[in-house]
Amino acid sequence: MIKLVIFDLDGTLLDTIGDLAASCDAVLARHSLPLHTYDEYRHMVGRGILRLVEAAIPEHLRTAEFVERVRADFVEYYLAHIDSHTVPYEGIPELLRELAARGIAVAVASNKFQAGTAKLIAKFFPDVPFVAVLGQRVGIPLKPDPQIDEEIMAAAGVAPSECLHVGDSGVDMQTARAAGVRSAGVTWGFRSREELAENGADVIIDRPSELSDLL
Repeated sequence: MIKLVIFDLDGTLLDTIGDLAASCDAVLARHSLPLHTYDEYRHMVGRGILRLVEAAIPEHLRTAEFVERVRADFVEYYLAHIDSHTVPYEGIPELLRELAARGIAVAVASNKFQAGTAKLIAKFFPDVPFVAVLGQRVGIPLKPDPQIDEEIMAAAGVAPSECLHVGDSGVDMQTARAAGVRSAGVTWGFRSREELAENGADVIIDRPSELSDLL
């Protein structure tokens, strides 16, 4: 019996690609660097802001010092424009409320930096009683390291056998496997059904209502 559902954020709960792409392009333009398409950004996101910046800038400029400058610029710009285009996926608010009403704990485990993760959850899901909302924090490894899932399970007081990790990417499926929990891949996000299957998704769903039916 599943007692806790851990959700990824970008591409799972929220469609954030518009603001991620616009923010990254704005910062790249500030540094007179080439811009990217939405489809290119869909394959860059998911491993944290540092990896996004590294992927977005030309390879010959990827020194530690320059990447950090662009990363800092991105965080500043993105926090100021974080909800200009972002919206919840259809059916997600209803799903979260239903799970809470059924007594199933919900949490967020994201590779987005903590301030951005917390700001988005507070804006779009202010009434959802998440047991934890965790993003990228100093000293804590990013997914697919299982530490974030383990931290959430400890806070909720549930065993791995009682937990389901839901996400749109191979990184999330790898995280679930590393943490010893079941995984559900969602196809409405940024990655493909093939990526989810190749990374060992226990189940793949096309609509939020399908997750409710599984629990």
